[in-house]
Amino acid sequence: MVLPLNRLVDDIEISGIRQFSEKVGIIPNIIPLTLGAPDFPTPDHIKTAAKAAIDNNITNYTPNAGFLSTRQAAAAYFKKKYSLDYDPLSEVVITVGATEAISLALSTVLNPGDEVLVPDPLYPGYTAPIHLAGAEMVVMDTTVTEFKVTPAMLDNYVTEKTKVLILAYPCNPTGVTYTKEEAIVLAAKIKELGIYLIADEIYSELTYGEEHYSLAREIREQTIVLNGLSKSHAMTGWRIGVLMAPESIVRHVLKIHQVTTTCATSISQIAAEEAFSNGFNDSLEMREAYRQRRDYVQPLLEEMGFDVISPDGAFYFFIKLPEYVKENSYDFAVAFAEQYQVAIIPGDSFSQKGDRYLRISYAASMDHLKIAMERLKQMMARYH
Repeated sequence: MVLPLNRLVDDIEISGIRQFSEKVGIIPNIIPLTLGAPDFPTPDHIKTAAKAAIDNNITNYTPNAGFLSTRQAAAAYFKKKYSLDYDPLSEVVITVGATEAISLALSTVLNPGDEVLVPDPLYPGYTAPIHLAGAEMVVMDTTVTEFKVTPAMLDNYVTEKTKVLILAYPCNPTGVTYTKEEAIVLAAKIKELGIYLIADEIYSELTYGEEHYSLAREIREQTIVLNGLSKSHAMTGWRIGVLMAPESIVRHVLKIHQVTTTCATSISQIAAEEAFSNGFNDSLEMREAYRQRRDYVQPLLEEMGFDVISPDGAFYFFIKLPEYVKENSYDFAVAFAEQYQVAIIPGDSFSQKGDRYLRISYAASMDHLKIAMERLKQMMARYH
């Protein structure tokens, strides 16, 4: 006899990104341009701090919100970087990656029946927490606005049930972000609408034009800021995220955090404290490398006939197949992987309109990118 499970869990699927990566990952000599993981090692000074933490037996539970010293370092870091001012005693939580921070934020503010506005294309990690909260995800088509949310768009989608807007900037999968002027205008509209903003800023240090400008500077009381060290300091496996919000929100976030994970790993917190305290410029070398890779790949994609919106940040291209390619993006990506040993993600993993799009991660070596682009050129030559 099979006993019934939570019906909401039955509706959830493993991320399409992971499914596709595992499907093609078994192909011999595959070049993966799939997952959003920096191809740099964690800086040595951070690893040294973690080793010292082990040697000094810092291996017990920490306070639920994280070591105060780690929260203080994080708060000082984001204040210096982005002029964000949060009290480490009551407005900062160290989470198990930004992924847990997403779930905590949504679980804290949502009630069944609430609506959550999410730009489409979207990061698929938002879908399950929204569903498990009994809320409804409303996707906003940004393919007609060069992947950006506008005030007019919000007017078109908001209803009396709208509770939250999730905004990732720079964005996974598109790489677009907002200028300071755009952020201020958008924040004014969110304030007018009186809804929560969950600002997913995990890629904030990987911008190629203007410096990142957080909407929380404009609408602090309505905003939950999510950030972390996975992308900026090449610390994906350390699982350190940061949630920052007013105390009135954070005290409830902590209740959920306590009963789900207790605390982030003590050793990782010490590593994070070192990153925040002494790694202010650790991302600069990585960011410049990503910029060079972007600038190498983009003209090649355009020459092949792809519709490309230049990424302002992160390390992804979200490109549209030319009209003369009749396959959908999934079949195209499978064929490319099987016949040319290069893995890219089909766009339907991110978007209701994604069957004509592909996501290419350029968080890969230049050698691999050169090989991948040459093979993609060969693939596209078949259509002429």
